[in-house]
This record gives sequence, structure tokens and C-alpha cells, in this order.
Amino acid sequence: MNCEQIKEIVSIRTVLESFNLFPVKQNSKTAFYFAIDREEKTPSFCVDFAKNKAFDFGTGKSYDVVSIVQQVKKCAISDALKYLENFDTSDQILKVNVNILKKSYEILKVKEIGHLALIEYLKSRKVFEQRHLVKEIHYQMEGKNYFGIGFYNNSGGVEIRNKYSKICLGKKDVTLIKNSKNEKKEICIFEGFFDFLTYLNLPNVQISNSDFLILNSTAIFFKVEEKLKEYEKIVLFLDNDFNGKSLKDLIIGKYENVEDCSVLYRAFKDLNEWYLIT
Repeated sequence: MNCEQIKEIVSIRTVLESFNLFPVKQNSKTAFYFAIDREEKTPSFCVDFAKNKAFDFGTGKSYDVVSIVQQVKKCAISDALKYLENFDTSDQILKVNVNILKKSYEILKVKEIGHLALIEYLKSRKVFEQRHLVKEIHYQMEGKNYFGIGFYNNSGGVEIRNKYSKICLGKKDVTLIKNSKNEKKEICIFEGFFDFLTYLNLPNVQISNSDFLILNSTAIFFKVEEKLKEYEKIVLFLDNDFNGKSLKDLIIGKYENVEDCSVLYRAFKDLNEWYLIT
């Protein structure tokens, strides 16, 4: 990829996250961060997710993903491009989600999983046994009808997955599943709901011991940072990619008694990919 392609494909949110920089406040389109080149008490670094660019109101400078890496790492353009080439651009669904929020959609039907294609997809991911935790969602977008496996988040938005699609209908948010019997104050964290469903299929899993947090995107971890302080133990099942490893390092550095379970599937991208060959 050349410089201009990287500026378009790599998400500015993900680049900032790779440096452990997260929004102080945000809405669906923009967010304010603390400045990347100085300390400040009031955030002045404004990021436009739709345009994939940022503006620093303190200095008047504009930034894209390349110049952000240059500023933080104090490096040349060539080195910044090498850094950005390590990003898995298949994970840049966040930019797509911002555009989806602008489009009109209508959920037509919500039912138990019954469509043969969705049954086969769940079986191909080896999580068919957990089908009661997801729904079959039929929806219309821009005049066309679609369907997929739906997993609800805490804001009523729906993560939609099928063999060909990975989108979110409605507001992007985490899914926190609380357990009234969680006496140990333990929480297990997953990036996506397929890893959560996979976990429930593992032998000797004591479901009653934990709450479960499905992030649905590493970029919205900031929403639960304070909430995690309530737990005595945090168990991580994050992906073994750049985003997952960056978030793992952030959590281990910020909280006490963190257990990293990604070593179980260290040769694979995520828990579900590992489970598929067991």
C-alpha cells in the first residue's frame, strides 16, 4: 500500500489506540483526546472518525494516521508507513460502522435461529450449542433485505454476523452480562461474541463464577474502564493481533490480578480459530 491508501484504509482510532490513547469524550462521529505532543488538562485533540483525520485546537495542526505516527514516534514518513503496514486492515470495521449509522435500516423480524444458512454458519464456527444466546435478525437496508446472526449490546444495537457480513445495526456498545451468583467478583473479557460463545463450549467452564464482557470492538474499551475497577479478578480472552495485544498490555498495566488466557491459543488469531481445530 502507498501513503494515500494507508491514510484511507487504516483507522485513526486504531492508530491512537495502539499508543494507548483513548477518547476522553465522544459521540458517534467525533471524539476529543488529550494532545499527542504535550500534557494538558482539557482535551484539545479532535478526531473526525468519518474523515479519518484529526485537528489539534491547541496548535492549529491537522493530522492523518501517518502524521500521528510521525509525531508520537518522532520518525520519518518511511518509518511511519512501515509501522502502519503492520495493522490488520480487515479489522477496520469501525469506519464502516460510522457510515452505516448514516444509512436508514429497519429490523423486519427477530426470531430464534432457524434459517439453514445461519445454522450451517454456527456449526462451521462450532458454537451451534449456544444458539439460544443469539437471534436470527431480518432487516432492510437501502431497500434491500438481509438476514444474519444477531447479538445485542447494552445500548440495544445489534452485532450482525453471517458468512459474508460483519456490521452493527444501531448504536455501537459493549455487552455486559452480569451474574448474580458472581461471589468472586470476577469478569471474563472477549473482543467478539463468537469467542464468548466458544468459551461457553469449553470443558469444565464454571459459568456461575463470572460476569462476561464482550467488547464488540476494542476501540470502545473506554466505556468500561471505570467499571472494571469493581472486579477483583479480570480474565482476558483477547485476540492475538495488534489491537488485542495493545489492549491486553493496557489492562495489565492498569488493573491488578489480571489473567491473560491468550497463551492458550497463542498460535492462532483468537479463541474461536483455535477451537475450530481442537
